[in-house]
Amino acid sequence: MKLQGKVALITGASGDIGGAIARRLGREGAHVIAAYVGAAEAAAATASDVSAAGGSASVLQLDQRDPQAVDICMATVAQQHGRLDILVNNAAWNIGIPFPDLDSLTPDIWDRVLETNLRGPFLLARAGAALLKADGGGHIVNISSAGGISPGSSSIAYSASKAALNHLTRCLAVAMAPEVAVNCVAPGLVENTRMANRLPDAVAEGARRQAVLGRVGQPEDIAEQVVTFVTSTSISGQTMVVDGGMPGVMR
Repeated sequence: MKLQGKVALITGASGDIGGAIARRLGREGAHVIAAYVGAAEAAAATASDVSAAGGSASVLQLDQRDPQAVDICMATVAQQHGRLDILVNNAAWNIGIPFPDLDSLTPDIWDRVLETNLRGPFLLARAGAALLKADGGGHIVNISSAGGISPGSSSIAYSASKAALNHLTRCLAVAMAPEVAVNCVAPGLVENTRMANRLPDAVAEGARRQAVLGRVGQPEDIAEQVVTFVTSTSISGQTMVVDGGMPGVMR
């Protein structure tokens, strides 16, 4: 097992993609901390899945929009585990608002999206920096979106937040080097997820139609790319798109 003895904190581990990442890292031997904001039962189910497969897991409540809660989270990790090797910033929030409907994208919605999807990952990286740099260094993987590269997603706010997260990845890769590698996975449409179900129908159908492989992603595809990043010793500052090959996102 590639991650035996490592500790991994996954935000949004109560969700479909976060749960898949948690289960995959658990199979590689990491102790998984399944963080959640409100879905305690779903996070517990994720941890139970990890344990049932022979891994080790715990749950931790976290509202990453709250700086004090972020600091408490990292203090709890330090107290209970004494280390943090992997931080996966997966938690995000979106709402389906078609791009032309500018009036519906209120300042409150904009702020909630940006606070959750951009400020939260920064606060977690900042608060966890000392732990991640210890014991030979660690990894951060941000979960972004193809909508942060090409202008199409659940809303303008979501695309803007993910575009900024892509660049935050590069900035943190410089800021936290050489001890911490920071990379990003940018999924396109990921089938069978609650996040996908919030997309406007036209956006989802467009993704399916444009994917050159004839299929889009599954949560397990994202989890595999996370494993690739956190077991590499020479990749940092990169964003990998996982979307079935949409020409509009090929760069």
